[in-house]
Amino acid sequence: MHRKRFSILIVLAALCWSAAVPPQRPTLYLIGDSTVKNGGDKGDGGMWGWGHYINDFFDTTRLHIENHAIGGRSSRTFLTEGRWTKIMANLKPGDFVMMQFGHNDAGAINDTSRARGTIRGTGDETQEIDNLLTKKHEIVHSYGWYMRNYVREAKAKGATPIVLSLVPRNVWKNGKVVRSADDYGKWAADIAKAEGACFIDLNGLVAKKYDAVGDSTTLQSTYFMKDHTHTNEAGAKVNAASVIDGLQQLNDCSLTKYIVSRYRK
Repeated sequence: MHRKRFSILIVLAALCWSAAVPPQRPTLYLIGDSTVKNGGDKGDGGMWGWGHYINDFFDTTRLHIENHAIGGRSSRTFLTEGRWTKIMANLKPGDFVMMQFGHNDAGAINDTSRARGTIRGTGDETQEIDNLLTKKHEIVHSYGWYMRNYVREAKAKGATPIVLSLVPRNVWKNGKVVRSADDYGKWAADIAKAEGACFIDLNGLVAKKYDAVGDSTTLQSTYFMKDHTHTNEAGAKVNAASVIDGLQQLNDCSLTKYIVSRYRK
């Protein structure tokens, strides 16, 4: 009889404990370059990445957000530096990964400065190098190969990958902001489509808003700091809002249910 009572008490205690512990929130991981998180994410020099403001659009009592983007990285160096490995160690079913690379992928593949470039396109070509910066032997792949790797590995963990085309720079041609529809923006879209991943054309969405400002000089003083790539607070907020605009255009992405009501369309 005493054993039976003891067993019942254990069961009741377990039920009470499980009811008291809130369910684990899914995590949204952001990976990318300085346009997603600039410097120490403290607004140094007045520059901000859009990832700093993305929290404002989500119910963070239900969704945990971690911005792992870092300035100067390409789709290649974010991987080779072990940053993706750290995320993979914690990535779990139900999580989300937003990925935006491309600004730094056009750099040199091998030099003593940054050695961060990738092979253009989405193919399987490789270039074998002795990295002049890291002093390590390395096989360099295409931009699409690295993006494909992120998508596939996120999916293998039960997470939802969301590919974003890179935000545009303040570069104009024929009265409009130059799009990346023929290179990194296109390649990002191609990988997302081929791998069945969600895709947000952030490049196109932001470019339309930049066009509306009127010209390069006005846009520079309104949304940028120092150069044509890094945004100020206002620019970062416009880019973050554009991410949410694009997210809500997706037909089937469960991340949308965490958007706070006042931003829902």
